[in-house]
Amino acid sequence: MSTHQYQDLIRLFNGQFEHSLNTVLVRGDDEPVYLPADAEHPQHRIIFAHGFFSSALHEISHWCVAGAKRRTQVDFGYWYKPDGRTAEEQALFESVEVKPQSLEWMLSVACGHRFHFSADNLSAQIGASRGFEARVQRQVLHYLEVGLPSRAGLLVEAFSDFYGTGALETGAFALPYDTEAGPAVFPVLAAALEPEQERDLVSA
Repeated sequence: MSTHQYQDLIRLFNGQFEHSLNTVLVRGDDEPVYLPADAEHPQHRIIFAHGFFSSALHEISHWCVAGAKRRTQVDFGYWYKPDGRTAEEQALFESVEVKPQSLEWMLSVACGHRFHFSADNLSAQIGASRGFEARVQRQVLHYLEVGLPSRAGLLVEAFSDFYGTGALETGAFALPYDTEAGPAVFPVLAAALEPEQERDLVSA
C-alpha cells in the first residue's frame, strides 16, 4: 500500500483551514474545481480529481496563490483553456503557472512525494518547456530565501512533520539537466508519471 493517501492530505489541510478560513479539501469524481461557499454549501471547497494525491497538491497550490478576493469566485475567477492550446496559448498558460507549480513542488517534497511539471497540453504534444521548468525552480529558490506565503508555509510545516521529511533544502529542487549525471540523480523528477491529468487555470 502506498504511504501517500489522499485522506491524510484532507485531514492535514482541513486541520489547518477548516475553521480559520472556512475552507475544506474534498475528493471529487470529476474535474477539479474551487467552489466558494454558497447557500447550499457553507464552506469553501477545494475539489481535487478522483482521489489523486498529486491533483490534491496541485489544487491546494492554486488556492495558496489566490488572494482573498479571488477566493470568493468559482475557480478563483480564472477561465480554463482546454487541452490543445497553441504555442502562444501555452506560453500564457506557463506564465500563470510558475507560482502554483513552484508551491506544488515544495509541498510535494514536504510530503516525500514525486513531482512532475504539468504542461496539461497532451493533444498538442507540447510538454513543459525547459524555460518554464527553470522559472519554476527560480521561484522555489526565491521562496526558500525569503520565505513562503503564510498558508503554504503552514502546510509545508504540517506535511513535513507528518511525513518526517525535515526542512526543505535547495538540493531537493535540482533539475535533471542541471548536472551531467542525468535524471538518475533526481528520482523525484525522474520517476514515471502517475496515470492522471491535472486541471490548471489560465488567466483571462
